[in-house]
Amino acid sequence: MTLNADLVRQRCGEIAESLARLEVLRQMPKADFLASQDAKDIACYRLLLAIEAALALCYHWSAKHLRTTPEDYAACFGALADAGLITRALADRLQRMARFRNLLIHMYWKVDYERVYQILRDDLDDLRAFSAAVAAQL
Repeated sequence: MTLNADLVRQRCGEIAESLARLEVLRQMPKADFLASQDAKDIACYRLLLAIEAALALCYHWSAKHLRTTPEDYAACFGALADAGLITRALADRLQRMARFRNLLIHMYWKVDYERVYQILRDDLDDLRAFSAAVAAQL
């Protein structure tokens, strides 16, 4: 079964838009980022949007290609790796992102902004790579 091209383009666009905003914050020195509540808020919100869009793509891809619905967010990326649709290494990193999303949603008062900054510096390309992998299936 084929992917819904409109849905894929929309979610990939949401990831790209959020990553563009996050790239600006990625360039900030760590001390400046940590001192700016606006920067921290924007980073959390844009990470949440990008991760949510990646999860929507994951579930769509899983439903169309694997004909299954994984039991939780992190398991979705694992299922795609098991099927050979993404690498295990990428799936592992995206699973950590999915767990971070849960922290942003459910325990936002405990967000470690040093960790947010680390994600900005080290992990944005994982979302970009996943988006590209799904878009390549169109």
